[in-house]
Amino acid sequence: MSAASAGDLAALEALAADLARSAGRLVVDERPERLATSTKSSDSDVVTEMDARAEAYLVARLAAERPGDGVLGEERGTTSGDGPITWVLDPIDGTVNYLYGSPEFAVSVAAVVGDPSRDGAWEPVAGAVAQPSTGVVFHASRGGGAWREGPDGRRALHVGRTDRLDLTLLGTGFGYQAQRRREQAQVLLELLPVVRDIRRGGSAALDLCAVADGRLDAYYERGVNAWDIAAGWLVVTEAGGRLAGVGSHRPNADGVIAAGPAVFNDLVALVDRAVGRP
Repeated sequence: MSAASAGDLAALEALAADLARSAGRLVVDERPERLATSTKSSDSDVVTEMDARAEAYLVARLAAERPGDGVLGEERGTTSGDGPITWVLDPIDGTVNYLYGSPEFAVSVAAVVGDPSRDGAWEPVAGAVAQPSTGVVFHASRGGGAWREGPDGRRALHVGRTDRLDLTLLGTGFGYQAQRRREQAQVLLELLPVVRDIRRGGSAALDLCAVADGRLDAYYERGVNAWDIAAGWLVVTEAGGRLAGVGSHRPNADGVIAAGPAVFNDLVALVDRAVGRP
């Protein structure tokens, strides 16, 4: 994939945006009055029937339009392909928000190279995050910049310029298991006195896009999965931001850190200290 042309990547980006937008319409327009749910890692980690329906829709579209590609979906797991591209899908990122009728949920679709089931073994080359409640789609491809499209038109995305931690508005999120929440709360006790303030939206994909759009200065979360961050990762970096893992140059299951370049190194050092890394 390293030799892919800009046209190839733009086509992947356009497909990702169309898929995310269409799946977003599905989960809004066809949401039943009584939403069937089940749970995963804990009683509070919910999955709805529309998560499954949206992922099935995305998988069927990809099977028709990109039959040689692999797929990694949050609900269905991995299907191998015979080419370099794997599509990483989060049919509803922010499912609890969706369940409660909050607008902070998204559909995330990304084309990646490498093995997205292994930390550090993959990277996104095109992707899109749709926020169905607003009609906005954030999208990017490698080397092509990051963009926001919505009812008010299309514009390029640029990360914020703050260079001070005390003026950094930091987004974060929490896991669903009690012990993980305790650990996350302890880390926030170290971060909160140092930054401007903390925001918790409930969708990792939208938080990353908010960093790309300058509505957050930075974002940090532990316990993320590939489908949570694949598209947002590229949107951030193509908007001029930087992204890393906790204790790693690449995001991983132990965490993700994203920020504008002027505050990025200071934030990484702060988070590493807060989680007890040298």
